[in-house]
Amino acid sequence: MYFTDRGIEELVERRGGEEVTVEWLADRLRDFVDLNWAPRKPPTSPLRWCAPDRRPAQADFEVAIDRLASWLARDDDPT
Repeated sequence: MYFTDRGIEELVERRGGEEVTVEWLADRLRDFVDLNWAPRKPPTSPLRWCAPDRRPAQADFEVAIDRLASWLARDDDPT
């Protein structure tokens, strides 16, 4: 079992019988990212920062959330 499986198993145990919409899931993912954002020290690479008038790049898990959302969106794409 992977470390991440614990959260997945808890989700199934607690909410496995529920039906949700994709819109609901997207809202929960956005809430998660917003609630877990924390400023960090400037990285050594300037590519990790947003434009000067915006806050710094968000936490590393944002990449995983983005990849998960893209994967779910394209799950039925044959390519």
